[in-house]
Amino acid sequence: MRLCGQKETDDTLQPLPQSLVPAAKRLFGLGNMPQQQIRRSTVFRCADGHVLLCTYGANLPCGKANSDRRLPGAEAWCRDHPDADFIPRFAIPSGNIYNWRCAAGAPQILGQIDEIDPRGFVARYWKPLD
Repeated sequence: MRLCGQKETDDTLQPLPQSLVPAAKRLFGLGNMPQQQIRRSTVFRCADGHVLLCTYGANLPCGKANSDRRLPGAEAWCRDHPDADFIPRFAIPSGNIYNWRCAAGAPQILGQIDEIDPRGFVARYWKPLD
């Protein structure tokens, strides 16, 4: 089965077919996880004709990365904690690629914590099938 034949690149996250469960298990070290759970928590997409897999987790979003530099949750946190050394992840949207702190009551980026691939996804979450 050729999953990316007609679609060289397609950012649509597709459900994992049963035929790719063994590959997902191997790529992500899913060990004894039941096959149905692997299928429910793993998706694929096509990039330059290659199949890429991603498995969702607590802080592992498979969707496009969030590179927003204006975050209402972070702004609210900094109003209440004006010189906090960090902004907790619950105040930042899932998938945001920056590490934040508060400076004089405003959010400030400390650095980028995740690289994004050419299509805008967090690169380390996506594994090539071949």
